Amino acid sequence: MIEIIPAIMPDTYEDLLEKATRVRGLVPLAQIDVMDGAFVKSKSWPYSEGGTKREPHFVALMAQDEGLPFWEDLDYEIDLMIAEPEKHVDEWLPLGASRLIFHIESIKDQEKFWAHDIWKEGSRDIGGEKVVELGLAINPDTSIEVLAPYVSKIDFVQCMGISRIGYQGQPFDERVFAQINALRVKYPNLPISVDGGVNKERVPLFRAAGANRLVSGLAIFGAEDIPAAIEELKIA
Repeated sequence: MIEIIPAIMPDTYEDLLEKATRVRGLVPLAQIDVMDGAFVKSKSWPYSEGGTKREPHFVALMAQDEGLPFWEDLDYEIDLMIAEPEKHVDEWLPLGASRLIFHIESIKDQEKFWAHDIWKEGSRDIGGEKVVELGLAINPDTSIEVLAPYVSKIDFVQCMGISRIGYQGQPFDERVFAQINALRVKYPNLPISVDGGVNKERVPLFRAAGANRLVSGLAIFGAEDIPAAIEELKIA
């Protein structure tokens, strides 16, 4: 069965907590969409509340004085729609997310980014088990060829189903189907996520193209019955 991942785009920490409450117990993992107002124009927590150096909950998370909401029974992947992530990796690693996603278009200094210790063999293992997966996201108009030098390093790819990222409810970009299919043909064993434009009508098309994971915000949090909405996506 394809993995369904609710996308939380939190305005505040309280908003993150409230939305996590609504999917807790329904899915094993949720995505937190993070926007810094630089790579994309919109801002979300923690950048909407003072940034990573000042937002109290983020500071406590980074110091590991507290955990992400309901961390005992809900894992997270963090979609970092931020400029120059090579400068901020060490801020996000301690938060305890199971997956971190970097947008390849946002990386300014490729050499610095790929030289970080997280890419070293075994650096994310505890007791022989990988505890943090790292993925690259690509926009619909980005050639999959840019991924070629890095596929051996990453754990998965996230294809964006919308051109204007950082906003929920944007027009769907059908080019993502060909992008997913091309990735699946070239990299048969690479996990592929899709984020943007995911609804129950498109689930069979995404599956047929070769996607393994579907990330959805509006189709889940915009529904009156969230458990039913998640189940509809799972069985579509």
